[in-house]
Amino acid sequence: MRVVLFYHSLLSDWNNSMAHFLRGISMELLLRGHEVVVYEPRNAWSMQRLLAEHGHSPVARFHGAYPGLASRRYEARTLDLDSALSGADLVLVHEWCDAKLIKAIGLHRALSGGYRLFFHATHPTCINEPEKMARLDLTHYDGVLAAGSVIREQFLAEGWAQRAWTWHEAADTRVFKPMPGLAPEGDLVWVGNWRDGERAVELHEFLVEPVQALGLKARVYGAGYTPEAIDALAAAGIEYGGWVPNFELPAVLARFKVAAHIPSRELARSAPGLPTGHPLQALACGLPLVCGVWDDIDGLFRPGVDYGLARDGDEMTGWLKVLLDNPDMAQWMARHGRSTVQARHTCAHRVDELLSLMEVLPVAEAVAAPARMALPLAV
Repeated sequence: MRVVLFYHSLLSDWNNSMAHFLRGISMELLLRGHEVVVYEPRNAWSMQRLLAEHGHSPVARFHGAYPGLASRRYEARTLDLDSALSGADLVLVHEWCDAKLIKAIGLHRALSGGYRLFFHATHPTCINEPEKMARLDLTHYDGVLAAGSVIREQFLAEGWAQRAWTWHEAADTRVFKPMPGLAPEGDLVWVGNWRDGERAVELHEFLVEPVQALGLKARVYGAGYTPEAIDALAAAGIEYGGWVPNFELPAVLARFKVAAHIPSRELARSAPGLPTGHPLQALACGLPLVCGVWDDIDGLFRPGVDYGLARDGDEMTGWLKVLLDNPDMAQWMARHGRSTVQARHTCAHRVDELLSLMEVLPVAEAVAAPARMALPLAV
């Protein structure tokens, strides 16, 4: 089977939360014997920032971590969809793609037929910016793969798609796994990007205050931190470890006793239940995890068993104290969390779900005689 994927970037995970999942499902498909072709725009902002701040070394290390995976970097004005989609059996288009490209691929499928086409919605854009999502033309798509039930229900309720399925994010357990034996470097680790300080209040409540109250040795990793943000962490006694390529995080996580997941309250309120990569990765690596204000409405995990749930800063402090003071309990929770990931939430599970969906969907036939297409993607 030939699988063609249009995403923001495979090569760069600098502030690009979808890179981990894209890499995981692409590698899983590749190892199952399928041909996988990933297209990403040449001017992707994630790649531009990665190269500007870290050079080409992370890209070279990516190829070492994911042998056989590569992307084709395109420019919209010269992209030939006939060539890109020739022989395709399955095509996925991520919501970060340009709206003109999203429409053009749908039109190509309508004219050519022969492959299944899905729109991949992974962020709460449909809830926070419904007018933006309403402008997308998904007429000729088979449906939407939504990262959570709240997104799936929004697409159906608004009539933006006739069919939508929940397709949760997952962990690539070939990469994210326990790494015992590494020298410890601290108590608490949090991995997350700054993104204009969208979680500044939550970070103070769920990270800074518990660290100070318990006298913990803590470190933060992520992209986009301003000098002011780094100084604020340092003033609280929290070290900033910088940005680390996603596939190198297992060795980082293994050096700490407990991990935290701190979403913004606004995100938790507007789009409850969405799993993100970092908590899945921490659980897959065998760390006990404490989540702040995460309402797991899709029932992916068991709070109090797979992870600790803290509704405010006091509960976060309490959970951290219990786990750090009771290594046996911490290991028990970490074992349960990892077991649940392995049983239900790996990239292999998501590929199984995708292939099962393909089996029950008919392949669309062309609605008009196919013609050589030079679709106008740029204005």
